Amino acid sequence: MAGQLDREISLEAQTASVVRELAEAAGLKVGRLLVVGVSTSEVAGSRIGTAGALDVAQQLLAGVESVRRAYGFDVAFQCCEHLNRALVVERAVLERLGFMEVAAVPVRTAGGSMAAIAYRSLDDACLAMNVQAHAGIDIGETLIGMHLRPIAVPFRPSLRWIGEARVTAAYTRPPLIGGQRAVYTLEQEDGGNCD
Repeated sequence: MAGQLDREISLEAQTASVVRELAEAAGLKVGRLLVVGVSTSEVAGSRIGTAGALDVAQQLLAGVESVRRAYGFDVAFQCCEHLNRALVVERAVLERLGFMEVAAVPVRTAGGSMAAIAYRSLDDACLAMNVQAHAGIDIGETLIGMHLRPIAVPFRPSLRWIGEARVTAAYTRPPLIGGQRAVYTLEQEDGGNCD
Protein backbone atom coordinates (compact mmCIF):
# COMPACT_ATOMS: atom_id res chain seq x y z
CA MET A 1 0.00 0.00 0.00
CA ALA A 2 2.67 2.49 0.98
CA GLY A 3 4.27 2.11 -2.44
CA GLN A 4 0.98 3.14 -4.07
CA LEU A 5 0.78 6.61 -2.56
CA ASP A 6 2.77 9.76 -3.08
CA ARG A 7 4.17 10.79 0.29
CA GLU A 8 4.97 14.25 -1.09
CA ILE A 9 1.24 15.07 -1.33
CA SER A 10 -0.41 16.06 1.95
CA LEU A 11 -3.46 14.23 3.27
CA GLU A 12 -5.45 17.43 2.73
CA ALA A 13 -4.38 17.64 -0.92
CA GLN A 14 -5.03 13.93 -1.52
CA THR A 15 -8.52 14.26 -0.06
CA ALA A 16 -9.30 17.42 -2.02
CA SER A 17 -8.19 15.72 -5.24
CA VAL A 18 -10.50 12.74 -4.71
CA VAL A 19 -13.46 14.89 -3.62
CA ARG A 20 -12.99 17.24 -6.59
CA GLU A 21 -12.92 14.36 -9.10
CA LEU A 22 -16.06 12.85 -7.59
CA ALA A 23 -17.81 16.24 -7.48
CA GLU A 24 -17.16 16.65 -11.21
CA ALA A 25 -18.29 13.12 -12.10
CA ALA A 26 -21.38 13.28 -9.88
CA GLY A 27 -22.40 16.83 -10.75
CA LEU A 28 -22.31 17.80 -7.08
CA LYS A 29 -23.61 21.33 -6.57
CA VAL A 30 -25.81 23.36 -4.24
CA GLY A 31 -28.58 21.14 -2.86
CA ARG A 32 -26.66 17.85 -3.39
CA LEU A 33 -25.30 15.75 -0.54
CA LEU A 34 -21.96 13.95 -0.25
CA VAL A 35 -21.49 11.32 2.46
CA VAL A 36 -17.95 10.79 3.75
CA GLY A 37 -16.85 7.79 5.78
CA VAL A 38 -13.32 7.72 7.19
CA SER A 39 -11.13 5.47 9.27
CA THR A 40 -8.31 7.70 10.43
CA SER A 41 -6.69 4.55 11.82
CA GLU A 42 -6.48 3.12 8.29
CA VAL A 43 -5.21 6.42 6.88
CA ALA A 44 -2.41 6.32 9.46
CA GLY A 45 -1.56 2.69 8.61
CA SER A 46 -3.32 0.85 11.45
CA ARG A 47 -6.33 -1.46 11.51
CA ILE A 48 -9.73 0.27 11.49
CA GLY A 49 -10.90 1.27 14.96
CA THR A 50 -7.54 0.89 16.68
CA ALA A 51 -5.68 4.19 16.39
CA GLY A 52 -8.08 7.07 15.71
CA ALA A 53 -6.25 10.31 15.06
CA LEU A 54 -7.85 13.73 15.43
CA ASP A 55 -4.97 15.46 13.62
CA VAL A 56 -5.46 13.19 10.61
CA ALA A 57 -9.21 13.92 10.67
CA GLN A 58 -8.50 17.66 10.71
CA GLN A 59 -6.39 17.38 7.55
CA LEU A 60 -9.04 15.30 5.76
CA LEU A 61 -11.78 17.72 6.80
CA ALA A 62 -9.77 20.63 5.37
CA GLY A 63 -9.52 18.79 2.03
CA VAL A 64 -13.27 18.05 1.91
CA GLU A 65 -14.15 21.57 3.00
CA SER A 66 -12.01 23.27 0.35
CA VAL A 67 -13.92 21.47 -2.41
CA ARG A 68 -17.30 21.85 -0.71
CA ARG A 69 -16.85 25.63 -0.62
CA ALA A 70 -15.99 25.69 -4.33
CA TYR A 71 -18.96 23.56 -5.45
CA GLY A 72 -21.58 24.40 -2.80
CA PHE A 73 -22.77 20.85 -1.99
CA ASP A 74 -23.53 19.66 1.54
CA VAL A 75 -21.58 16.99 3.45
CA ALA A 76 -22.57 14.30 5.94
CA PHE A 77 -19.76 12.66 7.93
CA GLN A 78 -20.48 9.09 9.00
CA CYS A 79 -19.90 8.01 12.59
CA CYS A 80 -18.61 4.54 13.41
CA GLU A 81 -20.82 1.63 14.43
CA HIS A 82 -20.69 2.67 18.11
CA LEU A 83 -23.12 5.44 17.16
CA ASN A 84 -24.99 3.21 14.67
CA ARG A 85 -23.34 4.99 11.73
CA ALA A 86 -25.29 8.18 12.40
CA LEU A 87 -24.07 11.20 10.42
CA VAL A 88 -22.78 14.62 11.38
CA VAL A 89 -24.52 17.33 9.34
CA GLU A 90 -25.30 21.01 9.63
CA ARG A 91 -28.66 21.51 11.35
CA ALA A 92 -29.88 23.54 8.34
CA VAL A 93 -29.21 20.51 6.09
CA LEU A 94 -31.00 18.17 8.50
CA GLU A 95 -34.05 20.44 8.57
CA ARG A 96 -34.08 21.20 4.83
CA LEU A 97 -33.90 17.51 3.87
CA GLY A 98 -36.17 16.26 6.66
CA PHE A 99 -33.67 13.88 8.28
CA MET A 100 -34.38 12.42 11.70
CA GLU A 101 -32.14 13.87 14.40
CA VAL A 102 -30.56 11.58 16.99
CA ALA A 103 -28.85 12.61 20.21
CA ALA A 104 -25.16 11.98 20.83
CA VAL A 105 -21.87 13.84 20.64
CA PRO A 106 -19.29 11.92 18.63
CA VAL A 107 -15.90 11.47 20.24
CA ARG A 108 -12.79 9.68 19.03
CA THR A 109 -13.71 6.43 20.81
CA ALA A 110 -17.46 6.49 20.03
CA GLY A 111 -18.25 8.00 16.68
CA GLY A 112 -14.70 8.20 15.40
CA SER A 113 -12.13 10.93 14.91
CA MET A 114 -13.59 12.21 11.63
CA ALA A 115 -17.10 12.58 13.06
CA ALA A 116 -15.70 14.14 16.24
CA ILE A 117 -13.73 16.78 14.32
CA ALA A 118 -16.62 17.48 11.94
CA TYR A 119 -19.06 17.88 14.85
CA ARG A 120 -16.78 20.46 16.45
CA SER A 121 -16.00 22.26 13.17
CA LEU A 122 -19.43 22.73 11.57
CA ASP A 123 -21.36 25.89 12.44
CA ASP A 124 -24.41 24.16 13.95
CA ALA A 125 -23.69 20.45 13.93
CA CYS A 126 -26.15 17.72 14.81
CA LEU A 127 -26.54 14.00 14.10
CA ALA A 128 -28.88 12.52 11.52
CA MET A 129 -29.97 8.91 11.91
CA ASN A 130 -29.52 8.25 8.19
CA VAL A 131 -29.35 10.07 4.86
CA GLN A 132 -29.73 9.31 1.16
CA ALA A 133 -26.73 11.00 -0.40
CA HIS A 134 -26.10 11.73 -4.07
CA ALA A 135 -22.48 10.57 -3.80
CA GLY A 136 -20.07 9.13 -1.29
CA ILE A 137 -16.42 8.63 -0.48
CA ASP A 138 -15.25 5.83 1.76
CA ILE A 139 -11.71 6.24 3.05
CA GLY A 140 -10.57 3.07 4.80
CA GLU A 141 -13.47 0.71 4.01
CA THR A 142 -15.98 2.07 6.53
CA LEU A 143 -19.04 0.92 4.52
CA ILE A 144 -21.03 4.02 3.55
CA GLY A 145 -23.37 2.27 1.10
CA MET A 146 -26.31 2.36 3.49
CA HIS A 147 -26.31 6.15 3.17
CA LEU A 148 -26.40 6.38 -0.64
CA ARG A 149 -29.49 6.63 -2.82
CA PRO A 150 -30.51 3.25 -4.27
CA ILE A 151 -28.73 3.23 -7.67
CA ALA A 152 -25.00 3.61 -6.97
CA VAL A 153 -22.50 3.96 -9.80
CA PRO A 154 -18.93 3.01 -8.78
CA PHE A 155 -16.39 5.79 -9.32
CA ARG A 156 -12.65 5.21 -9.57
CA PRO A 157 -10.69 8.34 -8.61
CA SER A 158 -7.15 8.70 -9.93
CA LEU A 159 -5.87 8.43 -6.33
CA ARG A 160 -6.96 5.06 -4.96
CA TRP A 161 -5.33 5.63 -1.54
CA ILE A 162 -5.38 8.47 0.96
CA GLY A 163 -2.49 7.92 3.31
CA GLU A 164 -2.50 4.16 3.85
CA ALA A 165 -6.28 3.79 3.41
CA ARG A 166 -8.02 2.43 0.34
CA VAL A 167 -10.50 4.85 -1.24
CA THR A 168 -13.83 3.74 -2.67
CA ALA A 169 -16.32 6.18 -4.16
CA ALA A 170 -19.68 6.22 -5.91
CA TYR A 171 -22.32 8.57 -7.17
CA THR A 172 -25.98 7.79 -7.68
CA ARG A 173 -28.44 8.12 -10.52
CA PRO A 174 -32.22 7.94 -10.69
CA PRO A 175 -33.68 4.48 -11.43
CA LEU A 176 -34.45 3.98 -15.11
CA ILE A 177 -38.08 2.90 -15.42
CA GLY A 178 -40.35 1.87 -18.27
CA GLY A 179 -38.74 -0.88 -20.31
CA GLN A 180 -38.07 -1.10 -24.04
CA ARG A 181 -40.24 1.86 -25.17
CA ALA A 182 -39.12 4.20 -22.42
CA VAL A 183 -37.35 7.45 -23.31
CA TYR A 184 -34.69 8.79 -20.95
CA THR A 185 -33.80 12.12 -22.56
CA LEU A 186 -36.04 14.72 -24.18
CA GLU A 187 -34.05 14.45 -27.43
CA GLN A 188 -35.08 10.77 -27.83
CA GLU A 189 -38.82 11.48 -27.96
CA ASP A 190 -40.24 10.22 -31.27
CA GLY A 191 -43.98 10.78 -30.87
CA GLY A 192 -45.01 7.16 -30.22
CA ASN A 193 -48.22 6.30 -28.44
CA CYS A 194 -48.96 4.24 -25.35
CA ASP A 195 -51.50 1.83 -26.88
